[in-house]
Amino acid sequence: MGKIGRPATKEKKLRDGWFIKVCNRGESNGIKIWSRTEEDMNRAIKRYQRSKDIYVLGECKNGKFSGDPKKL
Repeated sequence: MGKIGRPATKEKKLRDGWFIKVCNRGESNGIKIWSRTEEDMNRAIKRYQRSKDIYVLGECKNGKFSGDPKKL
């Protein structure tokens, strides 16, 4: 049996770059996908938009997002 510890309480630091959140249709929680450039982010959006809900979180600098998330 594995060790059981307490859950992490500190938020993970986000890398600088562009983020989208990909969720199953009708769901509100999903995964964040990081891209180095805005062009790479747009490629990821095209890849997932047929079958998933996409939220554009925008550019992240020093752990903070600029602007409000937008649903596509």
